[in-house]
Amino acid sequence: MSFLDKILRKKERPTEISPILPREIYEAGVLELKDIIAPAALKVAPKQIHLGEKISRTFFAISYPRFLSDNWLSPIINLDKIFDISIMVHPIDTAQVLRQFQKKVAEVQSQISAREERGLVRDPILDVAYQDLESLRDKLQQAREKLFDVGLYLSIYADNEKELDKIESEIKSILESKLIYIRPALFQQEEGFKSVLPIADDQLKTHSKLNSSPLSSFFPFVSFDLTSDRGILYGVNRHNSSLILFDRFSMENYNSVMFATSGAGKSYATKLEILRSLMFDTDVIVIDPEKEYEYLTEAADGRYFNISLTSEHHINPFDLPPVGEDESPADVLRSNIVNLVGLFRVMLNGLTPEEDAIIDRAISETYALKDITPDSNFSNIEPPLLSDFELVLAGMEGGGTLSQKLSKYTKGTWSGFINRPTNVDINKKFVVFSVRDMEDELKPVAMYIITHFIWNAVRKNLKKRLLVIDEAWWMMKADDTASFLFSMAKRGRKYYLGLATITQDVGDFLRSSYGNAMLTNSAIQILFKQSPTAIDLIQKTFNLTDEEKYLLLESDVGEGIFFAGLKHVALKVIASYTEDQLITSKPSEILAIKKAKRDKEILQGETPASPTSQGGSAPNRVELPQNRQSGV
Repeated sequence: MSFLDKILRKKERPTEISPILPREIYEAGVLELKDIIAPAALKVAPKQIHLGEKISRTFFAISYPRFLSDNWLSPIINLDKIFDISIMVHPIDTAQVLRQFQKKVAEVQSQISAREERGLVRDPILDVAYQDLESLRDKLQQAREKLFDVGLYLSIYADNEKELDKIESEIKSILESKLIYIRPALFQQEEGFKSVLPIADDQLKTHSKLNSSPLSSFFPFVSFDLTSDRGILYGVNRHNSSLILFDRFSMENYNSVMFATSGAGKSYATKLEILRSLMFDTDVIVIDPEKEYEYLTEAADGRYFNISLTSEHHINPFDLPPVGEDESPADVLRSNIVNLVGLFRVMLNGLTPEEDAIIDRAISETYALKDITPDSNFSNIEPPLLSDFELVLAGMEGGGTLSQKLSKYTKGTWSGFINRPTNVDINKKFVVFSVRDMEDELKPVAMYIITHFIWNAVRKNLKKRLLVIDEAWWMMKADDTASFLFSMAKRGRKYYLGLATITQDVGDFLRSSYGNAMLTNSAIQILFKQSPTAIDLIQKTFNLTDEEKYLLLESDVGEGIFFAGLKHVALKVIASYTEDQLITSKPSEILAIKKAKRDKEILQGETPASPTSQGGSAPNRVELPQNRQSGV
């Protein structure tokens, strides 16, 4: 008996009721599941049901064509609408069906004979019906088929009747094009709604008799789907609102490329993937050209290195990687010399064949000065510096001009960049290298040196890692940097490394001789909103349909297409409120975050500073402003 019933009884018989126990009062006020999921109000009309603020209309299928093609329900399932589908399948006893078929076959055969006796022209409808009945009767008798009563019910939902009628018209046109007809359950909307609920209660009981073969065309629903049992959440599938859960390390290679215009949400989506990958024991390293990952580094207790001409963080390009178990010192040294020749080709804006040979010999002699030779154990030997290389080059025949060109890196305005021992430690789960404050002319050089340093660290210790290169078109501008990036993409799988390249300059990336090769060696491709000037190149490269082309042109922020192997779906990136506060790139929100950080430091009696710009571990997290809704 409910609490309300007891109160009513008390009013009727005040002298007989005993005091209400506290336990009964508690139980009367406890919410049950049905109280939570039930709408605030319910109104049943002849043609629809009002469920709170929503309107629902239920339909049933009344007619099917003689042949049902495979996946005929797929266009309905993948509609971007809110609806429920229920398929009720009731098996029919075969012995009973055969008795009925025998009578029906006799009726049809009798009609055919009567027409022949009267000299009438053959009726194709009767002939086909007779053949179908006989064929089905044979299959039923041989247990190759079974017969079922099948009910197909569909409930659609909308905010108003106009929208409901529009959805009804769209669904009817799709089904009627396949000769499948549906009707609304007039004056049976309540029974129809209950029949669609996932409780297996067929109250509508509007069936069609189907044998196994046509019934099998109802299943499975062929839907655009990229949901796996492991991985991270990339976003929501815009085709059917399912989740795109994917693990890049389950593919044949672990690389990805991302193309988008400025402001389309590529950095947002990348930071979201980083944040979620860190929770699955993946080490992440980022090359950040625009200082967009600083606050994420702080929140994730990572290390942030600001690489510039005046920075206190230095990387010596002459550092040698450790010798692996399956490698020889000679191979490691030779590989490093080849990479250094490529670096000097970038630094000096190209080399002639003669200069290339001089540089190659000078590097070998520079290492030899430090007792680093193909036959030596150089694991504990301090490597040379760029100034040592300059001295060797100056003393070689034909090396004077090259030495003068290098002087700006050793004695000139650029001397504070690479002419010092390495003091960068990336022994953290999350590490970011920022090159925003580096001069544009030196950015390709800086990114080449950083990626080479990261590659040596990757080869040193086998771990699951993700290397993110934002604005990768900087590295695609020169053939040597592009070639090194491509070699990392090809060899990264061996060292459990996934390479994620991101760019907004699609044309420069794809026109590079290594651009398409990078694309081929990337199992995952993500396209966000594209500009009209680049969309034709994108369509040709990714073999997009016109519909997908216009989808990319009209996409909102955080919306695009997600490719994984041979599958691709329309993607919408969605973040939780907390994630959004950590990864936002909007200037107004970043200013609000900085203000909140300064206010906290002032309240704690500290001097406002930016500790992460000095490298090392990040300070305690700051409470971020709670001023916007979650999502992109």
